[in-house]
Amino acid sequence: MFPRRCLFVLALLCGASSLEAQPPQPPATRIPIIPDDLLHRPLPLRLGIGSAHDVVGTTSRQAQAYYDQGLACLHSYGWLEAARSFNAALTLDANLAMAHVGLSYAYAELNKPEQSRAALDQATRLGATATPHDRLHIAARVAQVAAEAAPADRATLAAYRTALDRALQAQPGDAELWILRGVAESLDPSDRGQGSVASAIPFYTRALTLGGLSAHHYLTHAYENSEQYAKAVEHGSAYARLAPNVPHALHMHGHVLRRTAQIARAVAAFEEADRVQQAYFRTEQLPPESEWHHEHNLDLLGSSYQYLGQMQKAERELSAAFELPSTLAVQMYNKRGWPEFLIGRGRLDEAMAAATILIAHPVSLVKATGHIEAGHVHLAAGRFAAAAEQTNLALRALRMASTGQALIAPAFQQLQGEFFLRTGEREKGRGMLREVVRTARALPGPDNWVQALFTLESIARTARASGDWEFAAWAAQQMLEHDPNYAGSHYAAALSARQAGDLATTQREFAAAARLWARADPALAEMADITAGQPVPRD
Repeated sequence: MFPRRCLFVLALLCGASSLEAQPPQPPATRIPIIPDDLLHRPLPLRLGIGSAHDVVGTTSRQAQAYYDQGLACLHSYGWLEAARSFNAALTLDANLAMAHVGLSYAYAELNKPEQSRAALDQATRLGATATPHDRLHIAARVAQVAAEAAPADRATLAAYRTALDRALQAQPGDAELWILRGVAESLDPSDRGQGSVASAIPFYTRALTLGGLSAHHYLTHAYENSEQYAKAVEHGSAYARLAPNVPHALHMHGHVLRRTAQIARAVAAFEEADRVQQAYFRTEQLPPESEWHHEHNLDLLGSSYQYLGQMQKAERELSAAFELPSTLAVQMYNKRGWPEFLIGRGRLDEAMAAATILIAHPVSLVKATGHIEAGHVHLAAGRFAAAAEQTNLALRALRMASTGQALIAPAFQQLQGEFFLRTGEREKGRGMLREVVRTARALPGPDNWVQALFTLESIARTARASGDWEFAAWAAQQMLEHDPNYAGSHYAAALSARQAGDLATTQREFAAAARLWARADPALAEMADITAGQPVPRD
């Protein structure tokens, strides 16, 4: 899951220079573009992709079927398949206004803003002779686009919600309108349901009673975002059963299983999502970069293996995700997971090579991320002057970025805090890192939850390397509070307890870590420490 709409960057490029006439770069630095002909490629009516049905103004049963398929794809964030389905509907009924409305969503998410606007303009023109149902949906979409254009203007969001409320008064049995109204509870008008809040739950529940089964997806998000994880698992399971051929449906179930300490089942869900995704790529002869979800699933699968101590598998997935070209700023930023993994395993030369690739990216936001990771490498190697230089370069890149600074600010603050901790300004570093921990732990959603856990682990490791064992013990306690089911939390606590001479706590925490790492790689260094009789910290 990504919070909000993930910040498409192809159109804005965050302060990037021209991409023309540049020498070949690693795939991770390339911004993919989905060709228009792919969006018009014919496709069959598919099975196992969920259920969506909304009677729209067409006399063609096939056009209606393709429209419903496009709608189901929108509900699963399958933007490419949605666009193909809506375009297929239009080949059967060129006057189907609602197919153009669907395209306005799909093209927007595929980072084709001009085509999105053109599709909505065409829907508006056709709306003059459309059915009352279709006109209500067109008007609501027009109001939403106006709100998206002014996201800080709460009046436009209120107008969008009012348009939906009026449509529901006229069409109270319209499950799709109830779903849209639930999504509109988000403060971000361009949210597609990932950021669903608790107040959206009654709207989605009403949609379910009217046959809008796609509401299971949104209810999964709403319940996980409001930390009602048992309900999230319930709806995530239902969504996966309804759409077994949709990688994101299988992935969503894994989301909430991971958050409820069912990590093995979560891994199985992510693995199945990957198998379904890879089969789709082979059948359709598409490159992996054509689906945003693929990289996201690899990230979560890799971090889940890392959580289990299965570092060889984690390396395979995280490196594969790192290599993929990305269109989303959030995914570009999340590429930091690979160099951070390498730093944690002590592979500093490889981590620097990965950071250098990010520094070469055309997007300033990603350049800043690369400089931050390079700074961490230098800190781990004790090269403090070089770390300070990378910090300054990261700040310069952030100032050049036209958007996304809030996304990367905590990582920048973590680098600064760890720098101060390692260079003798202990209290200053502690204060900054406590704020990083507070911010990280407060972020909603299972993705942020596991990222916060690894952030805490990095801070604890830095504190130990700096000789600040009091702060290391505090960070270990934060890890235990954040996730007592993670072996690394107990391992960090054991190291701090041993340094303090607390033998009973040391033995207890090492035993807990060993139990939770029961499925780890046999050669996991931390397990070697634990089983050696007199474990030695790796830092």
